[in-house]
Amino acid sequence: MRSGLPTMAMFAMALATSAWADDDCNVPVADWQPRSAVEALAVTEGWTIRRLKVDDGCYEIKGWDRDGIKVEVTLDPATLAVIEIETDHDDGRNGRDRPDKQKE
Repeated sequence: MRSGLPTMAMFAMALATSAWADDDCNVPVADWQPRSAVEALAVTEGWTIRRLKVDDGCYEIKGWDRDGIKVEVTLDPATLAVIEIETDHDDGRNGRDRPDKQKE
């Protein structure tokens, strides 16, 4: 019985860690807002979309905010509520992939 205790403790820690790190959206596809609604939200918020994709069941926008700062926005697909916004003030590319900074 004693040898099973460390195994059970490790199993419990693994479960707690995986539950803690779970940032997936678990929404049935039938309840999702259309991509056009995500694009409209981006316009309203002043985001320029470079890429719109689904990641871990959530909508994910990669692009720039109205100040030209690189953003990655995670949205709930049913409500379009913002789950997370990550910003990168200096991506090391000096704006090379920003649409408003393209060289002509």
